[in-house]
Amino acid sequence: MKTEINFKVLAKDIWSRARITQFETTHGKIETPVFMPVGTQATVKTLTPDEIKEMGFKIILANTYHLYLQPGAETIKKAGGIHKFMNWDGAILTDSGGFQVLSLKDIRKITNEGVEFRSFINGSKHFFSPEVVVDTQEKIGSDIAIPLDICGTYPTPFNETERELAITVEWAKRSIVAHKRADQIIFGVIQGGFYKELRKRALEEILALDFPGITLGGLSVGEERALTEEMIDYTVPLLPEDKPRYFMGVGDPLSILEYVRNGIDMFDCVLPTRIARNRSLFTKYGTIKITKNIYKEDFMPLEDECDCYTCRNFTKAYLHHLFKSKEHLAGRLATIHNLYFLERLILGIRKSIKEGTFKEFYQEFKANYKQGEK
Repeated sequence: MKTEINFKVLAKDIWSRARITQFETTHGKIETPVFMPVGTQATVKTLTPDEIKEMGFKIILANTYHLYLQPGAETIKKAGGIHKFMNWDGAILTDSGGFQVLSLKDIRKITNEGVEFRSFINGSKHFFSPEVVVDTQEKIGSDIAIPLDICGTYPTPFNETERELAITVEWAKRSIVAHKRADQIIFGVIQGGFYKELRKRALEEILALDFPGITLGGLSVGEERALTEEMIDYTVPLLPEDKPRYFMGVGDPLSILEYVRNGIDMFDCVLPTRIARNRSLFTKYGTIKITKNIYKEDFMPLEDECDCYTCRNFTKAYLHHLFKSKEHLAGRLATIHNLYFLERLILGIRKSIKEGTFKEFYQEFKANYKQGEK
């Protein structure tokens, strides 16, 4: 089922492919470029929904695979859907869970019908078909659903990539037939590995199915960054102007900036929250490791101009102490800062596109950030 999303392009940059777009979901309008914090198990780790909302985020991501296994889609449905279950009134995108299932190479089996796999929790056997994945996301009640696809690894031979692409396209067709919720948007997924011929074929076949949005899959899976950029640079000009473009698994500041320049609208990644729990923090001059001795008696905030809760109330020395002491508060405060940093980056990008200064913003941010880790 195709859901009307009232997609609009609000502004375009004249120097690059960067743009501002807007579309509607059941839980509000989404303006892009946008970064979606990852709430794998219906929670952005260490933070409350109110804290996420206060930072300015209007959409988050949850993982179908994890929620299917625990607590189960039926439980979430009985709770009134994922929004009520986790008390979040913004939009939610659920990925298919296919990436997680397919990464379990030793405990899964792919056929044309779907993927058989074992639970990472207790080893029990399960089966994901396109229909099961759609049904699971409909029960979860997300605003945007991603159909089951085969996310290849790098490197993968041409013949194998071609076979996986054919299965992905067939699964996409089955997913459209299975999709029934009128209040849920479903995005198509472009695969094709790192072969331009296959990427072009994937685009043509997925676009023919007329999904409301397009997901660029199978990138940022271990390949060299230059190759990722080459594939994005090749693919984006082939995409229609009237659909949102989502690049899965991108969350470092420089990559977001670069791919916005190339015309990507939506991003998600566990990186900002994961590195926060492991003592790494974003600053405009690069990522810092707060446990280094130079911060032991640094009584300044992480960034003077940052008005996140962490920077308004605490110093680098205090954060250094919390991490060294293995206090739970350390990860919370670091997560708040890293997510706020990305939201501030996104807002800066949007502002510069609107004002026609994106080129200057891009060059200045990149030059500062590339000064490197301290």
